[in-house]
Amino acid sequence: MSELRECGIVCPTDWVPLAIEPTEPTDDVKRWAGDTAADLQERNRAAGHELDRQELERDLRGRAEDSRRRAPFYAFALYPDGFDNALATLEIDLVHPDASVPRITLDWLAETFSAHDFGPPLITRTGLPIGPAVRIRQNFAADGAVPGDPGVLLETLMYGVLPTGAESAVVFLMSWTVPGIADEMEQAAADLVKTLSVAF
Repeated sequence: MSELRECGIVCPTDWVPLAIEPTEPTDDVKRWAGDTAADLQERNRAAGHELDRQELERDLRGRAEDSRRRAPFYAFALYPDGFDNALATLEIDLVHPDASVPRITLDWLAETFSAHDFGPPLITRTGLPIGPAVRIRQNFAADGAVPGDPGVLLETLMYGVLPTGAESAVVFLMSWTVPGIADEMEQAAADLVKTLSVAF
């Protein structure tokens, strides 16, 4: 078994990479959000949509800062044309064995990444091009956007993948709070997770 050095994924252009890595010499998420909002606004104008740039910039910055708290390997936010708030977030991370978990298994992934906030999670096993995986569909209670606001339903779909020949696992986590888009998000996740790649 080998240690994973890197992983990759192929996302359509409406999945915007979030600035989760500090940049040198200055680490300015606000400037990144402004530049990215300008690019998205231009793309939307070309498609016949006018966006609120200030709202778009605020949303981009908030999502990047939120993902930075978890420090994933990659993070993306879904901004289809015509939307100045992301519909979903996608994070990719690596989980390595250690003294407490010397061997990562599909059962361990299913147990570790499952919760019962709204009943039992839906757990299935599947095969992906890079190796076997466990798929976990579940919902969580999330805080409102502003303190004091009522909470929201956070829907998630996670794949824990054991790449063939690797000791580590790849965790693919898609989440959304917009109601009524679960079928579309599940299909998007099923398509995107097949593009995962790894390097030893």
